[in-house]
Amino acid sequence: MESVNAVGRRKAAVARVIVKEGNGQITINKRPLDVYFPSSILQYIVKQPLLTLESTEKYDIHVNLDGGGYKGQAEALRLAIARALVKINPEDKHALRVEGFMTRDPRVVERKKPGRPKARKRFQFSKR
Repeated sequence: MESVNAVGRRKAAVARVIVKEGNGQITINKRPLDVYFPSSILQYIVKQPLLTLESTEKYDIHVNLDGGGYKGQAEALRLAIARALVKINPEDKHALRVEGFMTRDPRVVERKKPGRPKARKRFQFSKR
C-alpha cells in the first residue's frame, strides 16, 4: 500500500494527514500523539475512527496540524483520519458515517458586525 493523503478541517484548524502501513504510531508536527495532546480525552477523539474499524495497530499516521485551538485541532484530525481510511477501503465509509466521523462540522465563529461591540451584543439602550 502506498501512502494516502487526506485533509480535515474544524473551525480554524486544518489537519493534513499521510497514512502508511505500520505499527500504529501517530506523529503530529514531528511529536508523538501523547506529547502533542496530553489530555486522554483528546487522544481518544483522535483515535475514534481507528477504534471503530479496529485498526489502531495497522497504520502509521503523520500529521501536519495548523491553526485553531486544541479541541478544534483534535476534531479536524479525526475527520482527516476518517477520510484517509475511506480512501484506503471504501467499504468502511458506512461504519464511519454512522458514528458521525465523515461529516465536516460547519460551525465557525460569527463575524463582528459594524456598530456593535461583538457579533450579537449591542451597546446599552438609553431611552433618555
